Amino acid sequence: MGLKLKKLLPKRFRKEGITIPVVRLHGTIMSGGGSFRPMLNLATVAPLLDKAFAMKEAPAVALSVNSPGGSPVQSRLIFRRIRDLAEEKNKRVLVFVEDVAASGGYMIAIAGDEIFVDPSSIVGSIGVVSGGFGFPELLDKIGVERRVYTSGENKVMLDPFQPEKQDDIAYLKTLQQEIHATFIDMVKSRRGAKLADDGDLFSGLFWTGGRSLSLGLVDGLGDMRSEIKRRYGADAEMALISAGRSLFGRKQPGVSIGENAAAHLGAGAVSGLADLAQEKALWARYGL
Repeated sequence: MGLKLKKLLPKRFRKEGITIPVVRLHGTIMSGGGSFRPMLNLATVAPLLDKAFAMKEAPAVALSVNSPGGSPVQSRLIFRRIRDLAEEKNKRVLVFVEDVAASGGYMIAIAGDEIFVDPSSIVGSIGVVSGGFGFPELLDKIGVERRVYTSGENKVMLDPFQPEKQDDIAYLKTLQQEIHATFIDMVKSRRGAKLADDGDLFSGLFWTGGRSLSLGLVDGLGDMRSEIKRRYGADAEMALISAGRSLFGRKQPGVSIGENAAAHLGAGAVSGLADLAQEKALWARYGL
């Protein structure tokens, strides 16, 4: 078939280069909605992953990861969904880290069969952190009496409106240790003998992309376009997977910024601003 005639055919009928679906996993990892900012959780990510892995002719799926972490539960759920789809559809998973893949962001990254980073990317932080805000004197200052009625002596554990209790903190740390152990097991299972014998590997430290390569946390330095062209040929293309739209034009679940943020500035505003502050603190930890 001549080149001119070939171009007249719909693209789906042309036999050209390989097309690799790309899913962007960018943002903090939190359950719930994302009215103020993009959110990563299973509900928002699953439709995009399903769509990417459903591309039958694609030998691989590329994931662009840029996340400072967040919910360990949602991180593991996303990790598990990626691995389940990869095995079910028999596709290779290539992960490309942009600014950061730390904590839960790295937990998602290890779902990849190979992980590529920029030399200046931030990688690691294999640990667990819990954060919040305390307001034990605020109510007195503004003349508000708080009334809490419970059945069970530990139902108000770590109440932000009461002074911290050492027993509460000790209990929280036992939970963190269990979650940390799960994270470590996941990294060892996925990275195996590639990991360097370094005592700081699971301490919560984080490193540049170049250093993370020597530690065995990633597989190479490079960017998505160059690596896909090198691997699948100069004609290889990348197709960004985005959330579809419903019959009435509304955007279906996916990783995106909410379009009606102003509508949510009512009763949940204080909570939303606290979440936003916590999110900014996550990014700021890595200089972003």
